[in-house]
Amino acid sequence: MLNRIRKLKVLKPLKIFYRYFRFGKCPSFAKPKFFLNNSRNQETACFILAGYKSFTWEIVFKRIKAFCPKNIDICIVSSGIFSKELLEIAQKNSWSYLQTKKNNVCLALNTAIKNFSSAKNIFKLDEDIFVTKDFFTNLPKIHEESKEKYFPCFTAPLIPINGFGYSKILEKLNLIEEYKKHFEEPRVSAGSWMQIENNLEVAKFFWGKKNFVPQIDELNKRLRKIGGGYLICPIRFSIGAIFLERKTLEEVGFFPVYKGNGMGSDEVFLCNLATTSSKAIIVSETSCVGHLSFGKQNQGMKEYFLENKEIFDIKEE
Repeated sequence: MLNRIRKLKVLKPLKIFYRYFRFGKCPSFAKPKFFLNNSRNQETACFILAGYKSFTWEIVFKRIKAFCPKNIDICIVSSGIFSKELLEIAQKNSWSYLQTKKNNVCLALNTAIKNFSSAKNIFKLDEDIFVTKDFFTNLPKIHEESKEKYFPCFTAPLIPINGFGYSKILEKLNLIEEYKKHFEEPRVSAGSWMQIENNLEVAKFFWGKKNFVPQIDELNKRLRKIGGGYLICPIRFSIGAIFLERKTLEEVGFFPVYKGNGMGSDEVFLCNLATTSSKAIIVSETSCVGHLSFGKQNQGMKEYFLENKEIFDIKEE
């Protein structure tokens, strides 16, 4: 019977069918529904997940264009949605644009990475991340330095709106007491119970309201001046802006793809991988990027962004 099934070439579809309904696990890759391929076969590629926050794109992609070195391939990745505006941005900058039919973040990332087979090193960015000067050169450098003591899983910058990064930035700016006075004890924790992830006023605080925290380019400049090396993150890290090596994904068969849109699954997978494989989550002390907001802050921060674009735009040194 098995030989007959093999001859009919239905064994693989049957396995996929069983895996989907038994475990909810789907194939790891898909054929792109749309792919503008402007790859230059560089050893490093940057994948930007985008398609749902168009109001950020003007400044987000302006920053990427300004700060990304020429020897990095850039690919905008849309999960389950096609954007003519994103295609035009890619065409204008000679970048790539890839869309998957199914809306699943892990599937979209896997598919994009697979189509850039020359990329040994990978940057992954979300569409609400505002990169800064030297971000693209700092992270690989810190990643390599950390290998003297650790096996890095991935490397990230300090991020003000982030369960790990916010408390470190408060320390460096001597703002612990100020934050406690207005909000809460700044514990290192990524969770909805912390105000860093659910309080709109906290997001505005880190984006310059009342001028306690410097504008993101000025903050990045100040962190470079303060100096330092890297930190080890002991909790779940929000992976809006990370650097990792391709082999880290290849060794484990890339991101697992399950039913649904996969939001957060890539993050859970990488953070779990770091723990179970005894690898470290590395955070650079001398680089920071801006993260617009978390879910409960999103609508209010969209309004704040549209009213205060100059805060998010590039500030020349």
